[in-house]
Amino acid sequence: MPALQGDGTVKCADAPPPRRREGAVSVQELEGWDEIIDARSPSEYAEDRLPGAINLPVLNDEERARVGSLHKQASAFEAKKLGAALVSRNIAHHLETHLAAKPKGYRPLIYCWRGGNRSGSLATVLRAIGWQAAQLEGGYKAFRRRVIEELGALPERFEFRVICGRTGVGKSRFLRALDACGAQVLDLEEMAAHMGSVLGAYVDRPQPNQKFFETQVWQRLHSFNPNRPVFVESESRKIGNLQTPEALLERMRSATCLNLEADIPVRVALLKEEYAHFLAAPETMGKQLDCLVELQGRERIEAWKNQAVEGRWDALVEDLLVRHYDPAYLRSLGRNYTRAPDSPCLWLKDHRPAAFLDLAQDFLSSSACSPSDNC
Repeated sequence: MPALQGDGTVKCADAPPPRRREGAVSVQELEGWDEIIDARSPSEYAEDRLPGAINLPVLNDEERARVGSLHKQASAFEAKKLGAALVSRNIAHHLETHLAAKPKGYRPLIYCWRGGNRSGSLATVLRAIGWQAAQLEGGYKAFRRRVIEELGALPERFEFRVICGRTGVGKSRFLRALDACGAQVLDLEEMAAHMGSVLGAYVDRPQPNQKFFETQVWQRLHSFNPNRPVFVESESRKIGNLQTPEALLERMRSATCLNLEADIPVRVALLKEEYAHFLAAPETMGKQLDCLVELQGRERIEAWKNQAVEGRWDALVEDLLVRHYDPAYLRSLGRNYTRAPDSPCLWLKDHRPAAFLDLAQDFLSSSACSPSDNC
């Protein structure tokens, strides 16, 4: 009962905390599940999803559009009837296919956009069967909020070591070699599917959208040990069409640097390997070079196009390095990574994979930063 105070007022008892729905878990409880199931449509799943999630949509894109249109044109009641029928059929399909062989102790975590009807429908059926299915409170939106918030704070937990170097010195390959040696590596270009330059688009896959890129960065940072350094390349604010998370970029720009260097012939050989798809289609390279007209002038761009058509790749790549990439890099370095000019240098002897691995091993040994050290 409410308590009567000395002044005659009534003190109400503290309100009990809101009760969590049966089988609901918070966005802080993402570990330990047998499977994470995204119940949203395939297009929503493709845009971004929880790390490791599989897609078992209870409504596909066309079905979701149909239900939405009926809600607007007829009524919520009619839309719910149609939606229930479609959801039931899709859940039955999942039970007969992906879920058919799951054991009695199966523990999936299920989510949709807001943690509402779509994930709730699937979770209810799976719990009724006897599986220990849970539903993510707040759904994907709650997860997205967590990613945004933690990307603002996570970079402060780590000591970054930034690999600097002019275009063609093999910074990404050196990062991969460090990773192979057991170092902690944040490969932003691999996550962004772009090498960062005007010719840097990956030929075999498009860039992801910004949300999925940020989820990958968040997941990778969560996997690191804060007591060991994290190696990363000296990226700019944009990697292709994607934005480097602001707090991460600030932390990188204030970090310790390491300069990777190589002679021009080594850099030319490396870039010819990176740009092998252009060697087979010089007209495609010509279209990309047009992006540099304002910086280099039409006459020089046409000369570079002619070199590509004629197959004079060594001359073209060297000219691109000397006239475009190196000046652009030095300007950017002076603005963004001010500690780089006074930082140590490593020289790459040749472009073969073994040279990168040897360099990474020698560096980690000499700097006392082997994977077993808390350096």
